Amino acid sequence: MVAARCIRIAATFLALAAVGEAMGQSENPAARGATTTLRVSAQNRLAPAVSERAVTVGSPFSESCGDRAGTVSIGAEVEPHVAINPLNPNHLVGAWQQDRYSNGGARGQGYGASFDGGLTWNRGALPVTPCTGGEYARATDPWVTFAPDGTVHQITLAFSGESSAPGSVNAMMASRSLDGGITWSVPIAIARDTDTLFNDKETITADPLDARFVYAVWDRLLGGNNSATIFSRSTDAGVSWEPARALYAPPQGGGTIGNLIRVLPSGTMVNVFMQLSGPPAIYVMRSTDRGVSWSAPNRVIAAGARGAVDPETGDFIRDGSIIPEMAVGPDGTLHLVWQDARFTQLRDAIAYSRSTDAGLTWSAPVRVNAEPGVVAFTPQVHVRADGMIGVTYYDLRSNTVDPATLLTDYWLARSADGVSWEETRVSAPFDISTAPFAGGWFVGDYTGLVSAGTTFIAFYAKTTGIASNATDVFAARIEQATGALDAKAYRAAPMPQEELGESFWDAVSANAARAFERRYSKVPR
Repeated sequence: MVAARCIRIAATFLALAAVGEAMGQSENPAARGATTTLRVSAQNRLAPAVSERAVTVGSPFSESCGDRAGTVSIGAEVEPHVAINPLNPNHLVGAWQQDRYSNGGARGQGYGASFDGGLTWNRGALPVTPCTGGEYARATDPWVTFAPDGTVHQITLAFSGESSAPGSVNAMMASRSLDGGITWSVPIAIARDTDTLFNDKETITADPLDARFVYAVWDRLLGGNNSATIFSRSTDAGVSWEPARALYAPPQGGGTIGNLIRVLPSGTMVNVFMQLSGPPAIYVMRSTDRGVSWSAPNRVIAAGARGAVDPETGDFIRDGSIIPEMAVGPDGTLHLVWQDARFTQLRDAIAYSRSTDAGLTWSAPVRVNAEPGVVAFTPQVHVRADGMIGVTYYDLRSNTVDPATLLTDYWLARSADGVSWEETRVSAPFDISTAPFAGGWFVGDYTGLVSAGTTFIAFYAKTTGIASNATDVFAARIEQATGALDAKAYRAAPMPQEELGESFWDAVSANAARAFERRYSKVPR
């Protein structure tokens, strides 16, 4: 069925253009690089406007650079992340994989800086791969963060050779910018391994209370489907980094993935991750001394994702089903989202829970996506300064029975209390089956979400309908609606409490194993 997806791209593009015109988007923004305004009209004319703009415009690299092992989608940007300057709400910095390979990583890590709220972008690429004069074959897993003094930090995984094979090498590369993301320091290898060890799925977090401290956390694959949570920190604003050290490895074997640190207003650090030993589960660890010491892991909840698939063909979508996301609100409340199929037992929804005691206890999970009849996947969460919760995700409610397309939407759900939610369509339907195929149709394991005042800013990848430029990164500003109902208002649905049978958890475990294998198989051949 994969081969069937690679045809009719032009027809798909025309169909999507017609959909976009019906929703107030008359042209493809990737083709013209302009802002589009998307309003949910018809019965919801007062819904807030969404201004969407393409951030990327094609590959900045020469055709000849990089290897040709596997299939490279030149011009395809995927897996974006974004941060906003705490000193200037118009200043954004994002990063993404540039030119994705089918068998792992990309030809480089691209980045962009905007000083006008996302309208225009200055773009570049870190010097870590041959396309930018670096020593490693490929790069992946971008993440960015702002320190409270306006310094920007980004991190990438750079690697050469087959994963965990003799002669291979991989490194976590960190860089910082003192001019808002225009120029960057020479990347530092804060961890470098060869042969049997492979570092993976990193995030970087600047301490919002003290610009001297920057934290990086990731998993290190140890072989045999085992991995450990690894941590490093900088105490001099990213100039140098302490030696990386292991924080936790599941005692019964298995691994961790999706490590992400958030810092509470009290200074307490909370690291969230998914443990893949047996049925997957979400855990948190805490530090009250800026990462010097850490608590034992605290189990939050089992994670019941089955993964996203095309309902017509059974083709996989490579989603974020083993990647929990977490945000901290201005009052110190932690907000957690993940994919979970327990609401219907059939398909993944977006689950949400929160903690008011630094991750010690958590609320009963609820479903926050509005449409339970289709799969929803790859959530991201952010909390505005006024306490408004925002959760973005993709879903398939616009899809049709035509097996040649897989129409996908991008949504923002908002709530002031975690109980009552309003949903806004962020992007017109796009055909995700024209995205790069990397163990599934792939636009990223995660996206970005920030806010400026009462405006949420989503940062995500989607397909364009253009064969030579399959995907682009987009920034969308979702304005606050004053005195108006949103596109859809609803109450979060509680997760059913009944025990599920072995067949359900077998499907969950199989999805986790499949998702883990996709990450482990970074194997340029």
